[in-house]
Amino acid sequence: MKVKNKILYVEDEPFLGRIVKESLETRSFSVSMTDNGAQAISLFNTVQPDLCVLDIMLPGKDGYAIAHEIRSIRKDIPIIFVTAKTQTADLIKGFEAGGNDYIKKPFSIEELLVRINNLLQLSKVNPPVVQEVISFGGSQFQPLRYTLKVKGETKKLSHREATLLQMLCASQNTPLDRKTILMKIWGDDSFFNSRNLDVYVTKIREYLKADPDVEIITIKGHGYLFSINN
Repeated sequence: MKVKNKILYVEDEPFLGRIVKESLETRSFSVSMTDNGAQAISLFNTVQPDLCVLDIMLPGKDGYAIAHEIRSIRKDIPIIFVTAKTQTADLIKGFEAGGNDYIKKPFSIEELLVRINNLLQLSKVNPPVVQEVISFGGSQFQPLRYTLKVKGETKKLSHREATLLQMLCASQNTPLDRKTILMKIWGDDSFFNSRNLDVYVTKIREYLKADPDVEIITIKGHGYLFSINN
């Protein structure tokens, strides 16, 4: 008998919540739902889900705060934000809170299913890196702690920044395809996500600018080269 993937679904709109829950359950998912952000972490710990779908605007505790807490418990679990917000700043805030993907209201069940299945597949094909310290140039990166130490100064990374830096580290001095990064971190290579990638690469470059032995080189039409000189 096939084991059902478990989903934690946090949504405070009763009608939408019921439709999504029932639709996912007819597709062989096991869905545990709450309409209250304050109860989400307790349910998360009880259910131990394979993936979380979090509305952002919630009573008690919003989706950003829930994602932060979930990431402190399990750093590898896929998180999809459900949002009515369309501003770029709001979406980036969601990614920095630990989200892997987002879906805007109103949405179709088919689109949500594609995003869920894609993230579940990626989490199986690309298990999280467990190496505690990655050293390069004059820098030390701790993926599990989301910290980057450059020339004695420690910087705290967001989940998405840490994932990007892990991919760059894994391909030191070897070209890394842009689409590979987009599919791993965002789940698709849309124009919007491509622009987000540019923002995150710029951030990582800024963090590493004090280390003269490290450079992220843009390879036009392909992606990036994480160049280490020593």
